[in-house]
Amino acid sequence: MSLDLVTLLYLLASVCFIQALKGLSHPTTSIRGNVFGMVGMTIAVLTTAALILKLAGGQGPGLAYVLAGLVIGGGIGAYMANKVEMTKMPELVAFMHSMIGLAAVFIAAAAVLEPWAFGITEKGGPIPGGNRIELALGAFIGAITFSGSVIAFGKLSGKYKFRLFQGAPVVFAGQHKLNLALGLAAAFFCFGFWHSQSWTDFALILALGFALGVLLIIPIGGADMPVVVSMLNSYSGWAAAGIGFSLNNSMLIIAGSLVGSSGAILSYIMCKAMNRSFFNVILGGFGGDAAAGAAGSAVQRTVKSGSADDAAFILGNAESVIIVPGYGLAVARAQHAVKELAHKLSEKGINVKYAIHPVAGRMPGHMNVLLAEAEVPYDQVFEMEDINAEFGQADVAVILGANDVVNPAAHIKGSPIYGMPILEAYKAKTIIVNKRSMAAGYAGLDNELFYMDKTLMVFGDAKKVVEDMLKAVE
Repeated sequence: MSLDLVTLLYLLASVCFIQALKGLSHPTTSIRGNVFGMVGMTIAVLTTAALILKLAGGQGPGLAYVLAGLVIGGGIGAYMANKVEMTKMPELVAFMHSMIGLAAVFIAAAAVLEPWAFGITEKGGPIPGGNRIELALGAFIGAITFSGSVIAFGKLSGKYKFRLFQGAPVVFAGQHKLNLALGLAAAFFCFGFWHSQSWTDFALILALGFALGVLLIIPIGGADMPVVVSMLNSYSGWAAAGIGFSLNNSMLIIAGSLVGSSGAILSYIMCKAMNRSFFNVILGGFGGDAAAGAAGSAVQRTVKSGSADDAAFILGNAESVIIVPGYGLAVARAQHAVKELAHKLSEKGINVKYAIHPVAGRMPGHMNVLLAEAEVPYDQVFEMEDINAEFGQADVAVILGANDVVNPAAHIKGSPIYGMPILEAYKAKTIIVNKRSMAAGYAGLDNELFYMDKTLMVFGDAKKVVEDMLKAVE
């Protein structure tokens, strides 16, 4: 296989990745986008394997190791993806990000150890200065991605007793100054590695990256996990791109840049949706403050509660219904029951739509994936900016397991979440809210929506409640 053909195939794979991103931008084209992504990755992997075979002259154990890695890694990945529950999808994404970061670290270390094996330099010769900077930055960002993703995995899982893995933010005096000091130290050792190609400098860069990854994520609370996931996605892409420059691999450069830039854009969108500062996200200086200021401030108040039968009666007499899914819906695995309820209401001539907040759930697009799994028609699913104007004319807004994303406190000056865009469900003529209890959301704030005269609270597991509503709808 000639190098010209390799370059052409890598370019073809890159075009597939670009088409994949374009397709994934909308639910109606997401399947096509996934197909493009799989085709592009298949071309890239097979081309790389063929290139390794050519460089090895068809001999040696190198290709066997590569094929073994593909089979073992692919098998493990397929098994995990097949077994993962929808509520555990954010943890899987965080785990995958950590593996990308660790792969960047290993590749950079191997390139520094034997640069001639990667075609960076002649055997025994020094690594060019530019490649040293690229390797150092790629390894540093990869180390941050790995350790940060491990912490995010623990926080998303919520089942580990280790303090750093718990959802509550971990903050201490001088935290930002320590992060700054570690960043400056890493820059100093990057300069040292560029100047001397010292293994000591490289090892210190890695150590600082691993430490900084932990420190950047631990002060972030559970409410901000969607932003964290998209941010780590961006970091993993830039780590891959940095290594791609060192290896002169156009595929890594293009794919890494696509992931890095799209992840950064997504992080910016998430920040706007949560009224967060983009730069604070990058520096790990957000999360927890709002909750800390609001926790414990709620006063015991009375709400109007009812049964699933009461809710079904209201729905059966409505003309238009907007359903707002939240993380509680995912936990209860109630998406299929909700789809059946919506279908039954539609058969009665009731107009049913779904309203999706950008940060509902535990990762970007969590609710979209949830509804897609239940095969909810795409034309019934609307993003926040497209559906908000319709709440005022809706007869019923059904809120299933959502809290902060529908909290009217976002419109009140002085509120910790003031300015955060929300789904304006409070404007609907009647509101039905399903929750397990009156516990506050991730932001730690009481929700005035629950105490409105037109709100009916239906307590219980979302799946059981929806199934009971389904049986009761005439």
